[in-house]
Amino acid sequence: MHRCDVAKLLHKEDLHGFEGYPLSAWLCLAFVESKFNASKIKENADGSFDYGIFQINSHYWCNDYLSHSENLCRTDCIELLNPDLLSTVNCVKKIVSGGGGLNNWIEWKLHCSGRPLSYWMTGCRLA
Repeated sequence: MHRCDVAKLLHKEDLHGFEGYPLSAWLCLAFVESKFNASKIKENADGSFDYGIFQINSHYWCNDYLSHSENLCRTDCIELLNPDLLSTVNCVKKIVSGGGGLNNWIEWKLHCSGRPLSYWMTGCRLA
């Protein structure tokens, strides 16, 4: 997906300002986790999998029917691969509002947190 298309979808789903994070923060996270690839799946050393544009983990957040899951988002992991990002946004809101914010993602802490982020929106029109 293109960066500005992701921005439009996330804006439409009210992520701008959610838990105090601007849209540019969400774009940085999506890029460092998946390079804006909504269909990305990554296997982890513990046997769990990370799904979608924000690489949401199956051990805690969704059910992939392959490994034990807390399924805290009450969704099938396959839904997190949908390019409309609806299930992804619903789940990510639960993750971020549950404590720790975007610091729940190691890649956020390594590559986005505390850095200028406004350039992620350069050239994007949301309307």
